[in-house]
Amino acid sequence: MSRFRPTKIRLYFQILYTIITNGYIYGYLNGKIYKGSLKYACAPGLNCYSCPGALASCPLGALQAALNKKDFEIPFAVLGFFFVFGSVFGRFVCGWLCPFGLLQDLLHKIPVFRKKKQLPCHSALKYGKYVVLVGLVFIGSSFLFGGFVKVPAFCKYLCPSGTWMGAIPLLSTNEQLCSQIGGLFYWKLGVLLVLLILSLKIYRPFCQYLCPLGAIYGWFNRFSLVQIHWEKEECTSCMACQKACPVNLPPEKISVSTECIKCGQCIEACPSECLHFSNHKVR
Repeated sequence: MSRFRPTKIRLYFQILYTIITNGYIYGYLNGKIYKGSLKYACAPGLNCYSCPGALASCPLGALQAALNKKDFEIPFAVLGFFFVFGSVFGRFVCGWLCPFGLLQDLLHKIPVFRKKKQLPCHSALKYGKYVVLVGLVFIGSSFLFGGFVKVPAFCKYLCPSGTWMGAIPLLSTNEQLCSQIGGLFYWKLGVLLVLLILSLKIYRPFCQYLCPLGAIYGWFNRFSLVQIHWEKEECTSCMACQKACPVNLPPEKISVSTECIKCGQCIEACPSECLHFSNHKVR
């Protein structure tokens, strides 16, 4: 049997998943957001509610909506969603089920600039996503107000997926919205452009340094059901896996590190086939 090559199917899976979860064609053509019954469910990746093609909601948006309520209540439903998907997939969601992750992957494949895995001071900058999670998602959404209404701070001030998948398509088809463009939109457009340009050189800069969704799923990586297993006794310590890993992880940290998105590039690079998704080798 031929050797299993996950990266051969991952790109097609990402594209197909993005099309399925953002396939409301009427919304793109008419600048209307789908508000049917499917929107009560969340897609596990960073899938903007305001995207005119989105058929499901973003879990971060749902979490902030719960925190925006007048009387604080623990958002058990959204936390349960994160627990279920985190326990099963961990950051496999980031690697395989996130539309904005797909965009960064595609940009990084463009043969311009000398590619780098990480920014300088990566060891400190990687904690930025936890700062965003606590500062904007939890504290910001609970205490920031616009008038008398609480603000979904991450969505409003930072989320690049909302700009790319929501604001830009809506503005291109809705003239009334164009008249309301202000400084906040240009700020978020600037954030998006910086991240897109960085993606040409650095692997997934938003995922590595700013994404609060990745911060949440990363906590589950060590014990999630979907794992990349390392058979230490068969490893020759050639470090081919680390060279192939887009976030530069050694074999002992693959899958269990909060930074691993379980993309499978290490599996393909390993000459001794001691890395694989299941408990048994797939040949």
